[in-house]
Amino acid sequence: MSNKIFTEKEIKQLSNNPYVRSVSKKGITYTDEFKRNFVAEHETGKLPSEIFESHGFDVEVLGSERIHSASKRWRNAYKNNGIEGLRDTRNGNSGRPSEKELSLEEKYERLKAQNNLLKAENELLKKLEMEERRLKKKN
Repeated sequence: MSNKIFTEKEIKQLSNNPYVRSVSKKGITYTDEFKRNFVAEHETGKLPSEIFESHGFDVEVLGSERIHSASKRWRNAYKNNGIEGLRDTRNGNSGRPSEKELSLEEKYERLKAQNNLLKAENELLKKLEMEERRLKKKN
């Protein structure tokens, strides 16, 4: 993350850009659409600062470090997970998990999975114990 702190004027300017989801003094969240556009244009050979400028961003306000790190992060995410890697998933899994009531089938499946995990752990412990015994006999 960049050390640059946005002024109130810069925050207002960035907030007016349609490719900005939110902005604070320390950070900026871009829309998924902008990230997809960025990766597509970068693959055609455009430089990161050119892409930001062509989408209405003031490169001086953002700073080269922020542009460089966002570019690197998005290209890696795209390389590893495709378009899905560019999605902002923070809204979907942030905070405390919901405490919804589980159906009997869901409870049963959870218990079954937990039981299988415990069985596998027991088998592993048995194998380790057998290996320890074998090594003790060897010595």
